[in-house]
Amino acid sequence: MKVIILAAGQGRRLLPLTAEVPKALLDIGGQTLIGRQIDAFAACGIKEFVVVTGFASDKMEEALERIASRDRVTIRTVYNPFYAVSDNLASCWMARHEMDGDFIQVNGDNVFRSDLVEALLAANGHDVLVAINRKEAYDEDDMKVMLDGDRLTEIGKTLPLEAVDAEATGFYVFRKEGPALYRQTLEEMMREPSALHQWFPAAIGRLAKRIPVGVVDLTGHVWCEVDFPSDLTQARRLAAEWDAERAERRRPRLISP
Repeated sequence: MKVIILAAGQGRRLLPLTAEVPKALLDIGGQTLIGRQIDAFAACGIKEFVVVTGFASDKMEEALERIASRDRVTIRTVYNPFYAVSDNLASCWMARHEMDGDFIQVNGDNVFRSDLVEALLAANGHDVLVAINRKEAYDEDDMKVMLDGDRLTEIGKTLPLEAVDAEATGFYVFRKEGPALYRQTLEEMMREPSALHQWFPAAIGRLAKRIPVGVVDLTGHVWCEVDFPSDLTQARRLAAEWDAERAERRRPRLISP
């Protein structure tokens, strides 16, 4: 299993924090956001990573080199020269040559632990899977989905709120025939005039009209998407809690005679 991380964006909604470094390199409890992502995947045995870079790519590459050495993993980068004038469909298209086998695609602004990765790896049933989360209410910024049982039928930010069943969390799993079909859809969409202004979930939605696209329900797992300053505060709070729990588990225990 390979992981493709989309991290080309600057994260303008977090300015001035992202004036010189991309969102994925922001500090989350003493470690970069993308470093925490790679740690979580590596803890589950995944050793191969591809990161799509764009804004401040030189700083990203330097950071990834250190992470690769620390975690003993392989990290390749793909540069998206269109990052400043396009949405992330182009980032996926730039990395299409890496979609040559089973892989997980993840947004570069998600903060999570290895238990979430384990849930992704354990899921099966369809060649393409979209991780979802259910909650009481959804807002305009959520990547919303509609379902028919365990199959995804629609995905997008503009879906009518009364028809929404869940939100997409930013994790996508491709197995067997899924990678080839996804590549084919990306190629098709990048030939259209609106390509640079499309988000990649549009490709997932188009794919769902052709093949069954399943879902992985992550409701109950703790994770955070970092888009706004309040999200960054939440991510740092979660990271502090997780790190404290890990330190507690590692602390030596005294055993009475």
